[in-house]
Amino acid sequence: VGAVNYKMGHCLAFLCLLGSFLHAFAQCTVPASEFRLEGYYLIGGLFDIHHATDPVHNDRPEAINCSSQPFLLPNYRRFQLMRFSVEEINNSTELLPNVSLGYEIFDHCSDTQSFPGILNLILANGMIQPWGEAHKNLSKVSKVIAVVGPFTSTQALTAAPLFMADFIPMVSYGASSSVFSSKAQFPSFLRTVHPNKVVIEVIVSIIQHFNWHWVAFLYIENDFGIDGRDLFIKRIKDTEICLAYTKSLGHDTDYSQIFKLIEAQRIHIIIILAPKTTAEAVIESAIQLNITNKVWIADDGWSLNKRLPKTKGIKNIGTVLGVSQPLITIPRFNDFISSSKSQTHCENAEQSMFCSQVCNCSTLSTEAILAADPSFSFPVYSAVYAIAHALHNVLQCGSGRCNGNITLYPHMVLAKLKKSNFKLLNQRIQFDENGDPKYGSYSIVFWNHSGDAEEIGFYNFYPRVNFFINSTKLQWYTKGQVPTSQCSPECPVGHAKKQDGIHKCCFNCEICPNGTYINSTDPYTCIHCKETEWSAEGSTSCSLRVVEYIPFTDSGAIVIMVLACVLVGLTAAMSVLFAINYNTPIVRSAGGPMCFLILVCLSFCSISVFFYFDKPTTSFCILRFLPFLLFYTVCLACFVVRSFQIVCIFKIAAKFPDLHSWWMKCHGQWLVITVAFGIQVLLLLISYSFDPSNPYNETVWYPDKIILSCDFNLKTFSGSMILLLSLCSLCFIFSYMGKDLPKNYNEAKAITFCLLLLILTWIIFATVAVLYRGKYIEILNALAVLSSLYSFLLWYFLPKCYIIVFQPHKNTKQYFQGIIQDYTKTMSQ
Repeated sequence: VGAVNYKMGHCLAFLCLLGSFLHAFAQCTVPASEFRLEGYYLIGGLFDIHHATDPVHNDRPEAINCSSQPFLLPNYRRFQLMRFSVEEINNSTELLPNVSLGYEIFDHCSDTQSFPGILNLILANGMIQPWGEAHKNLSKVSKVIAVVGPFTSTQALTAAPLFMADFIPMVSYGASSSVFSSKAQFPSFLRTVHPNKVVIEVIVSIIQHFNWHWVAFLYIENDFGIDGRDLFIKRIKDTEICLAYTKSLGHDTDYSQIFKLIEAQRIHIIIILAPKTTAEAVIESAIQLNITNKVWIADDGWSLNKRLPKTKGIKNIGTVLGVSQPLITIPRFNDFISSSKSQTHCENAEQSMFCSQVCNCSTLSTEAILAADPSFSFPVYSAVYAIAHALHNVLQCGSGRCNGNITLYPHMVLAKLKKSNFKLLNQRIQFDENGDPKYGSYSIVFWNHSGDAEEIGFYNFYPRVNFFINSTKLQWYTKGQVPTSQCSPECPVGHAKKQDGIHKCCFNCEICPNGTYINSTDPYTCIHCKETEWSAEGSTSCSLRVVEYIPFTDSGAIVIMVLACVLVGLTAAMSVLFAINYNTPIVRSAGGPMCFLILVCLSFCSISVFFYFDKPTTSFCILRFLPFLLFYTVCLACFVVRSFQIVCIFKIAAKFPDLHSWWMKCHGQWLVITVAFGIQVLLLLISYSFDPSNPYNETVWYPDKIILSCDFNLKTFSGSMILLLSLCSLCFIFSYMGKDLPKNYNEAKAITFCLLLLILTWIIFATVAVLYRGKYIEILNALAVLSSLYSFLLWYFLPKCYIIVFQPHKNTKQYFQGIIQDYTKTMSQ
C-alpha cells in the first residue's frame, strides 16, 4: 500500500506540473520579450518604466532590481509607443523598404545604478572596444545605430557621455535641461522636446497675461529643476514679476513648512516644475493641509496627470493651470496596444538577460494604458521616425529598395539626423544647430470641475510666436474674477512706487507732485515735465503750458499807451506855455531853462512804456529799461540841483557866500547834471555788456502757464539803481531842508511831495511784484513808470501852469519880492 501511495503521489505531482506548464504555454503565445526585437539595424531605448525615488544605500556594489521599484504607467505607455513606431516603420513600404529595424530597450529606473543596460548598448561582439589604435572597422563601435531616450535630464547627463565618445546619436524625448544645447559637450545629442527655456517662456507669458506679480517657484532637486529655476529667475529679471519664494523638492521635503512660508508671504501663484511623482506629492500634501485659494501652474511633466484632477478635495486647493504638449493622436496606436495586450510576454530570468528588462506588467489592461497621461507621446514617436529617416537617407533608399553595400557607422546617422526635414502627422520635423526641435507648440490647459485637463489656449513657436488664452473657459476659485497675487496693492493712478525691501513688487505709493508725471514704462519714477509743459498732482502725462503776455491790443495796454501819449502831449503843451512865459518869475523860479530839459526827459522816459507789451524780444527788453533809467536820472539830477538852489538862495548864500559865488561862476547846476548823466551812461554800458536784459520765461509761479517777460538782474544793474536812489535821497534831503521856506514859495514842498509819491509808487509795485508774477505785472510796471513821470508833471509843473493861466497876478516880480521880504523879516526876528 505504501508503495502504491508513493507512486500515486509522484503521479499527482507530475500531473500538476504538467498542468502548470500547459497553462503557462497557453498564456505565452509569443515567447519574445517586449524589450527586444531582432533586426538588421538596432535602435537602443531607455525608458524609466519604474523609477527609484528613494536613495539606496548599499554596503557593496549591487545591481538595482527595477521591477521592484514604483511603476510609472505613463512611461510604460511611451515605451509601448517606441515599440509601435518601430513596428509601423517595418510595415512601411516607403520608409526603409526591405530593411528591418530592431530595438533593445532597457528600464532605466535609476540615475546612478542603471548602467548595465547602457553598457550593453555600446557593446560590440560582447565587448566594449577600446580607443587604442585608429579604428579600422568603425561599424564595430556598438551594436546600435542610435538611442531613443532617456526621459529626464539627470538620466541623460549620466548616460550621454558614454555615447558621445563614439558619436552615437541620442535622441531624447524628455530631457529639457539647457546644458544639452551645448554641442561642445554633447555633440551627438538631439531632442524632440523643447528645452526648459521655452517652457519657462510659456509660464512667464501666462503670469504676465493675468497680471500676476508675486509668485512661488517649487522645483525638483535635480539638474532639470535647478536649470528651470535659474532660467525663470533670469527671465523675470526685467519684468514686474517677483520671485517671492523658491524651494527645491526632494524625497524628504517638509511640505507643511513650505506651505506655511507661502501663506505667511500671501503668495497665491505657485509654479511647480517637477516630475509626476513629486508633483503628486505636493498637490496631495496641499489637500491634506487644507491649502486653499491658490493658482497652481504645472509644467508639461504633470499638467495632463490623469489621477490628480479626480482626487477628492482637489477643488479646494484653487485653480490649476498647466503647460502641456499638444495632444496629437497617433493613428493605429490603440489597435497596437489592444493586439499587444491580447498576448502575454513571458519575462522571466531565463528570457531576460538583464533585470532592467523585466516589467511585471502583464496584468495591465488595454484601457489602463490608453487612459494614461499621453504627454511626450509625439516626442517618442518623432524621435524613432527621425532616426529611421536618417537611416533611410544614409542607405540611399528609394524605388522600393535600399543600398545594402553601404557600411553604416553611427556618426553617419548623426549627420543625417541633424539635417532632418520630413513631415510627420502634419508637423515638419527639423532640428536647429543645437539639436533642439524647430517645430511644435504648447497647449495651455485648465483642470476643470469635471476632472479633465481642458485646453484653453496655445503658444506657437514656428513660424512665429503666437500666444492665446481663452479666459472665458476658465473657472476661477474666485467665482469669476481673475485672482490677484501681489506683495503690495497697485498704486492709484498718478502715484509712483517706492520700493520697500529687496523685492520691487513690495512698495509704498507716493503721489507725483506738480510738474511731474508717472509713465507706465517706469512706475517707480516721477518724470519731470518739459519746461514748456505742466501737470497737476498725480498726473500720467504732461500738457502744454499756456503762453501768456500782454499784446498791444489788450485794453490795459491801450489805456497805458494812451496815458503815455497824453503825457507827451502835456509836456509839449507845458513847454510851449513856459517858452511863451519864459521871463516870468514862475518860469524862472521853476528852473528856467532846466524846465525844458526836465520836460523833454519826461517825454523820453515815456518811450519805455510802449515796450512793456507784445511778445518780448531782446531789443524790446533793452528799450523797456534803458530810456527810463537814463533820462529819469537826468530828471532827478535836475530836481537835486533845483532843491539845492532853493535852499542855497534862502539859507546857504548868506552863510557861505564863497560857495554860492563859486556855484554861480562855474554853473554848478549843469556840472552836476552832466556828471550824473555821464556816470549813468557808463554804468548802463557796463551792465548791458556783462548781462543784457533778455526775454525770460516765468515757469515757477504758475505750473500751467508760461509768462513771457524780460529778465532784469538787480545785481548787474545795481550801480544804476544805487545812482538813482542816491539822487532821490539827495533831492529829498535838500527839498526837506526847505520845508520852512515862504508859504507861497512852494517849489521845495512840491518836490518833496513828488518824491514821496514816487517812493510810495515803487514800494507798492515791489510789494505786488513779490506776491504776483502773472502777465499783468507788466501793466503794473508800466503804470509805475507812468506814475513816476506824472508825479513830477502834475504836482510840480501843473500848479505853475495854473498860476500862469489862471492867476497871473502871482506871476509878477513885486509878488515874489514881497514874499521874500516877509520871510527875511521873520528870519531876522
